[in-house]
Amino acid sequence: MITLHHCPQTRSMRSLWLLHELGVDFDVVTHAFGKNLRDPDYLNRSFAGRVPALELDGQSIFETGAITEVLCERFSPDTLGRPAGHPERADWLVWVHFAETISQHTAALTQQHVALREDHMRSPIVMKLEAARLGKCYAAIEARLTALGTPAQYLLEGGFSAADISVGQAVYMARFFATLDGFPKAAAWYERLTARDAFQASLPDADQRLFPQAFFAPWPME
Repeated sequence: MITLHHCPQTRSMRSLWLLHELGVDFDVVTHAFGKNLRDPDYLNRSFAGRVPALELDGQSIFETGAITEVLCERFSPDTLGRPAGHPERADWLVWVHFAETISQHTAALTQQHVALREDHMRSPIVMKLEAARLGKCYAAIEARLTALGTPAQYLLEGGFSAADISVGQAVYMARFFATLDGFPKAAAWYERLTARDAFQASLPDADQRLFPQAFFAPWPME
């Protein structure tokens, strides 16, 4: 039995998308994004009180990178995963975990634009710096796709994998704060990913969205 504890438009969407791609049976427990994640019962599943938490065969696993590795090793080691000893194993791990590099900048911008509700709490400098850092992350994806040659469909030569899911979900979140303008290969790759049925199935309903608008521009400096 698999149960995913999930908040819409957070990192747990990464695990939800992967589960849909795997085609396994699972349940989803959807939580509001708030102090309820500090409930003692939930803290038994995720000690830091964050999503996702994945219940698998009586064990609770948290951290999206760990969840990705465990699920791929069990259900799709040679397709969505790359097993130990595989020539693409190192690259697969790099890109699965690069998603967190993107997500840390998105988290900072989510705090600035969404969590901090009073203007005096917010920093235009932080907004601009973190949005620029997302641009650097996009540049890394663009460079990877360029290095693979033309046409590079996915992040690994062997085809679509959980590396694309991890980074693709991180880019989905990042695009609330920084566009893919100027990164044509990354934009084409992202469009390809978001057309997948499993990605579409992982999107929230309109009334579940964390973000009240489609894009948040950095404040102008005075």
